[in-house]
Amino acid sequence: MNKRFDNKVAVITGAAQGIGRRVAERFVAEGGRLLAVDRSELVHELVDQLGQG
Repeated sequence: MNKRFDNKVAVITGAAQGIGRRVAERFVAEGGRLLAVDRSELVHELVDQLGQG
């Protein structure tokens, strides 16, 4: 089954927390690849959680 964001890549800023994090999680859940950007070190945890490293 194709997902909405198959074969798509997004750069999401502010991805470590809040709205940016939720957008990143949803984008990956729908098949996308992610470049997560944030000043916070928490962004590394997000990347690990989503398997995007």
